[in-house]
Amino acid sequence: MFVKRECEVLVVGAGPVGLMLAAELALAGADVQIVERRTEPDPDSKAQSINVPTAEALDRRGLLPAAADPGQRFTGHFAGLALDPDLVDWADADLVAHSAANRCRMMTQRHLEALLAEHVARLGVAVNRGVDVVAVDETVADVQVGTSAGPMRTAWLVGCDGGHSTVRRLAGIEFPGAEPEFVGYQAIAEVADPEKLGTGWVWSQRGAYRSGPQPGRVATLEFDAARARLARGDRSAPVTLDEVQASLRRVSATDVTLTALRATPTRWTDNTRQAPSYRRGHVLLAGDAAHVHPPFGGQGLNLGIGDAVNLGWKLGAVVTGLAADDLLDTYDTERRPAGAWVLDWTRAQTGLMRGDDKSAALRGVVADLLGTSAGTTYAVKKISGVTQRVGPPGDHELVGALVPDLWLRDGSRLVDHGHGGGFVLLDRTPEAAFTRLAAAWGDVVTVVADDTVITVVADDEAALMGALVRPDGVMAWATDTGDSAGLVDALRRWAGAR
Repeated sequence: MFVKRECEVLVVGAGPVGLMLAAELALAGADVQIVERRTEPDPDSKAQSINVPTAEALDRRGLLPAAADPGQRFTGHFAGLALDPDLVDWADADLVAHSAANRCRMMTQRHLEALLAEHVARLGVAVNRGVDVVAVDETVADVQVGTSAGPMRTAWLVGCDGGHSTVRRLAGIEFPGAEPEFVGYQAIAEVADPEKLGTGWVWSQRGAYRSGPQPGRVATLEFDAARARLARGDRSAPVTLDEVQASLRRVSATDVTLTALRATPTRWTDNTRQAPSYRRGHVLLAGDAAHVHPPFGGQGLNLGIGDAVNLGWKLGAVVTGLAADDLLDTYDTERRPAGAWVLDWTRAQTGLMRGDDKSAALRGVVADLLGTSAGTTYAVKKISGVTQRVGPPGDHELVGALVPDLWLRDGSRLVDHGHGGGFVLLDRTPEAAFTRLAAAWGDVVTVVADDTVITVVADDEAALMGALVRPDGVMAWATDTGDSAGLVDALRRWAGAR
């Protein structure tokens, strides 16, 4: 195995977050490589879907056609309460504005990881498997990293190595949070007597379990703090068929029998933690290394991808000299609130899923609310991520929001022009006024001229005259008129001084 001893950015972890980050860095022109302790991709059964921002991140890089079946709408659940797609107001402005990717969300984590592995291979990023990180020593100029393959030197080190992050521990970054209350299992198994189990989520005093929707798919929750603490401390131990069966029998109060496992099962808890800062000097964290929480709805995977696309272009700009390293401060200020929101969203579900009478009563109230169009639409918008934004709006209500579906006269969309990873500037002025102002940033800005762009803003149709979209899909500037006020300031802030 050949491992480069020096690079501009060393990413630790070859899961979806590490792969996405490395790809964004490569597109930005950074010299990046990945080290991963596993010798093979993670076989565990984890997230079964992606949210709209993740689907749109793939779309911006031309990867969405390789996504899963685009023929169905995915709504998900809240605390095990299924969200009925027939109750969703699909004409809601936020959902309409992000409808192109909404039907391409039934993608498993394993599928996404394989897709991103092919992506980084095309970009020439080296993925060095079977390499453990054993030491981190940051100097004024760089980071010295001790690995099982020998010492390495890098300008920047990013830990994408999971909730038990070695990088976080060696860098001395704290990880405060709450101890777990429950332990959960997820497996795809051969069930000898499936008629003994209910369908969907079923609650009991011991916890809850779910059977389906795929044949043989089972999940359990046991509210046993002692068992949960034990599971958290022994996550490296393989999950056995007997362990899953025993948990399923306890919570279902049946003697159901599992005869075989069809995929590697997983064990998890509601351990909830977040790093107080995602950066310490030249060491950064992304994904589960920066935040952990229960895996309800696959939010952790999507949160990590959001970290990667936010950090990737910013760190790439710093490495290549296009921006000062204070641009990286915006990574923490933009992404830590997103992580805190997900932690609260999953905590709320933990409160509803307990087996006690008070939680059961509250679950009934929430079920009634989710049985309405307004309630279901609210939950679906939150889970799908279509309302995500970065900070408060600027001079235009779209500033800080994710770029909506902007269709161009030639039948393409604005995002189709962002496959290279840079900024995209929409210019609809007849005299190309915005293009001239952005000329100094021509190395990082792709200009798209068009005269018939319509998007949905609130409840009204509005034509944008101009828009500047960051590489991570965030609207940095927008105008409904030919007024260029704020465009140069946005370019200087995000794309560096010229």
